[in-house]
Amino acid sequence: MALSTLDWGIIILFFALTLIIGLVVSRKAGTSSTEFFLSGRNMPWWLLGISMVATTFSADTPNLVTDIVRKNGVSGNWVWWAFLLTGMLTVFVYAKLWRKSGVVTDLEFYEMRYSGKGAAFLRGFRALYLGVFFNIMIMASVCLAAIKIGSVLLGFTAVETLVIASIVTVLYSSLGGLKGVVITDFFQFVLAMGATFWATYYIIDLPQIGSLDVLLNHPNVVPKLDFIPDFEQTDVLITLFILPIAIQWWSVWYPGAEPGGGGYIAQRMLSAKDEKNAVWATLLFNFAHYALRPWPWILIALASLIIFPDVESIQQAFPNIDPSIVKDDLAYPAMMTFLPSGLIGLIVASLIAAFMSTISSHLNWGSSYVVYDFYQRFVKPEASEKELVSVGRWSTLILMIASALFALLLSNALEAFQILLQIGAGTGLLFIMRWFWYRINAYSEITAMTVSFILALYFKLIHTKLGFDPIANDIQLVLGVLITTISWIVVTLLTSPSDTKTLNEFYRVTQPGGPGWNQVIEDAKSAGIDLITEKRAWNIPTGILCMVVGSVAIYGALFSTGYFIYGEYKNGLILLTVTICAFFMLRKLMKKLMFTE
Repeated sequence: MALSTLDWGIIILFFALTLIIGLVVSRKAGTSSTEFFLSGRNMPWWLLGISMVATTFSADTPNLVTDIVRKNGVSGNWVWWAFLLTGMLTVFVYAKLWRKSGVVTDLEFYEMRYSGKGAAFLRGFRALYLGVFFNIMIMASVCLAAIKIGSVLLGFTAVETLVIASIVTVLYSSLGGLKGVVITDFFQFVLAMGATFWATYYIIDLPQIGSLDVLLNHPNVVPKLDFIPDFEQTDVLITLFILPIAIQWWSVWYPGAEPGGGGYIAQRMLSAKDEKNAVWATLLFNFAHYALRPWPWILIALASLIIFPDVESIQQAFPNIDPSIVKDDLAYPAMMTFLPSGLIGLIVASLIAAFMSTISSHLNWGSSYVVYDFYQRFVKPEASEKELVSVGRWSTLILMIASALFALLLSNALEAFQILLQIGAGTGLLFIMRWFWYRINAYSEITAMTVSFILALYFKLIHTKLGFDPIANDIQLVLGVLITTISWIVVTLLTSPSDTKTLNEFYRVTQPGGPGWNQVIEDAKSAGIDLITEKRAWNIPTGILCMVVGSVAIYGALFSTGYFIYGEYKNGLILLTVTICAFFMLRKLMKKLMFTE
């Protein structure tokens, strides 16, 4: 399709504003590595919360949701909706702990929590494994979405799309550091959500669709509308709902939904002004991520089933696109081609914004690992602040190039999502428990990381090549969780915990509390050391109750909105009432959680 002069003007203006933000904050960002990676630990909750949700609104997210809805209906989204439970656990249990730890990166946590050569190895290896290898995989899936969007909406080749988008992203990310990323995220999120809501309204009103009522009663759409899979279809129910809600949320490490917090979410919490700002930022993120954003994408995905009922119809409409990347996720950018001049410019700018906000956050996060947890820790401990910022900027560039190249090997967003889930299967419980059970050590984490990776490699690449029948993704996930969890628990029980000095100092700084630390506290008392620095009672049970109530509130907001869209006003009002009551109860519980001595 051909963009008008107005559309190109909007896109160029967006690029210019983004670069201006990076240039304005670049001088202060370059003064120290703490400024570059944590913005001086002085960021307010509302800006951090919007930055988190902007990062998770990546260019591949609408494509992923479209892929899910077209294949498995609205209820298929439980594969990521279930991660709300992880997110709320982070809000009410782990956000304060991370902020109190005072670390610069979440990998610095390893040498704070564990001792010996195992801790040092784990920190250095994870810096490269997560910050480079795993991070490149994540960014590559986002780059793949950019390729598809560029090919459909702009007529660009894959290389042209990646070169143009990457240059601007690397420039403002390397210049402005985290502050530039966060401020730009806010601007990008407002643009992206405004354009998405407007586009959804326009698409529903297309002559091919007719109206919302026509859309929801179309024979292609009706089977896709349920919020929960049909209980009579046992296989689908287990795969799409029971496994995500019962196992996946606590057992799988996934970027942005790490059990116990981690990655760029931890980076945002560590840059907050204080514990309270860390908690509120993470709560805002979870509400916006799960309750505010999904429905425009879902409605566009449902509308695409009328205009493009199958993959073949997409290929026929766009014959010049490489057939190897024509999958169900391409239906989202395909639907954008129906938008008028001006609006299509806003949408393209918003999708570029989504791409840039996610990539910039991952570049800054991955670069922080390379700088702090590898270069400064193992290569040049005496490096100056200026040198550390320079290494951060160069690593940003290298990560972007590697991600763009790897993107050319992928074919669809759901494929990348499932690979990432499998690689992290079985590690989640360890990340939850390591704060509250003193016996977990560096070898526990090394075991979990190694076993989960080997299993993912076997299931995804080796199993069928040995002549065996393919294993379903849900069975792979369960086996990965089971084998990995058993492995790291056995290693934990067979190896010694971290040394006494490390455990005592970790407890003194973070004050996690709970029965899992009783032995450490008693041993310290016997040695005349008092580790308890807070008079506040152990409030983890209250935090877990807040997690449950908060999840009810956000799920209530998500599904009450859905019922109102479906025209089922009675169910919508019931759930809206539940949502309001849950938020009211949550507010009271949060006061008790934060302020009760």
